[in-house]
Amino acid sequence: MKTRAVRLYGKKDLRLEEFELPAIKNDEILAKVVSDSLCMSSYKASSQGAEHKRIPDNVADNPIIIGHEFAGELLEVGSKWSHKFKAGDKFSIQPALYYENGPVGVLSAPGYSYPHIGGDATYVVIPNEVMEQDCLLAYHGEGYYPASLAEPLSCVIGAMHANYHTRPGSYEHKMEIVDGGKMAILAGVGPMGLAAINFVLRREEVKPSLLVVTDIDQSRLNRAASIYTVEFADSHGIDLRYINTGKMENPVEELKAISGGTGFDDVFVFAPVKPVVEQGDAILGFDGCLNFFAGPDNPNFSAMLNFYNVHYAYTHIVGTSGGNNNDMVEALDIMSKGLDPAGLVTHIGGLNAVADATNNLPHIPGGKKLIYTHIEMPLTPISDFAKLGETDGFFKELAEICDRHNGLWSVEAEAYLLSNHPTTRNA
Repeated sequence: MKTRAVRLYGKKDLRLEEFELPAIKNDEILAKVVSDSLCMSSYKASSQGAEHKRIPDNVADNPIIIGHEFAGELLEVGSKWSHKFKAGDKFSIQPALYYENGPVGVLSAPGYSYPHIGGDATYVVIPNEVMEQDCLLAYHGEGYYPASLAEPLSCVIGAMHANYHTRPGSYEHKMEIVDGGKMAILAGVGPMGLAAINFVLRREEVKPSLLVVTDIDQSRLNRAASIYTVEFADSHGIDLRYINTGKMENPVEELKAISGGTGFDDVFVFAPVKPVVEQGDAILGFDGCLNFFAGPDNPNFSAMLNFYNVHYAYTHIVGTSGGNNNDMVEALDIMSKGLDPAGLVTHIGGLNAVADATNNLPHIPGGKKLIYTHIEMPLTPISDFAKLGETDGFFKELAEICDRHNGLWSVEAEAYLLSNHPTTRNA
């Protein structure tokens, strides 16, 4: 079967190409990709090329398909896996395989390491190791984009689980955020910060009593507050505050005051910016845990840490950058119970938009860029649909659908796009 895919050959060398996929073996699965959300990790992979730890050294001669936040439909299942999967099943994939015999060893991952599987393609061959590691996950919800966004949601779920706390006199660490504690999410209204807010507010068990979300961009704070409202948080027992620290004379002291003077139990840093990291350290309370979530490009990135507090106040730091299988399952489960990740999405595009968008991702404002691989469409902000609709009936209808959903993407909008976009390539 022929596929169209965006392949990486080297640093910033992404090419949209059509080529023949090999016939599947009895331990492989042929699948149709429907959606993929672009990730900053793909930008880093493209920027580093073969120097990236997940990308094979011979990528110039054996290019890989990029994209790892994808969902679609299974088309043909090899006999080894026919007891577990069948044609027609919708799927999501956990790309972190931790499979020692992959192309680059334990760090091998779809979207980084494989020539025939990645999210920015029309059709892919899912290799045996994905199933062996239980990383092919069934998706039973409506639409496809929620399954694409399950991967980034799993990353913030993993971050919550990775935080830990201690008890004086004991060497045992209690994993998880503090239930009923005080949490701060710094630089928290980008795509991943929004995912974290959404999860914290929808979570049924462990949750903070106070959630402070900071940024220095008031328009992004306003958008976040309109989607994940203070009123909704209050109905779930959470005191939610959106704070512009750029307008504060002394952010550390003022944030501490909001905490009641004690500091915060759990602080998540969603931007690799030295002052933000240091601010996070400074607002930690006793036994506070700082989670450095945002991975920097610079391998020499560093920030100051108050070691007096490490010694006497038991403050500590962890770093997370992804989720595991359990986190993906939890993400899919919580979405089936009502969590809609549409608030993360600000742009829609086709496969033709992937290469340029990926290589310029840090410079494109907004949240998640959602790609539908079977259409041709420039990367387009949802906020531009109404203007485009003045001369284009397709965008007029799409804008009206989004308006019915508080200006957000939706299963209804996705279904309309896939059925009516003039460049849709059907299976």
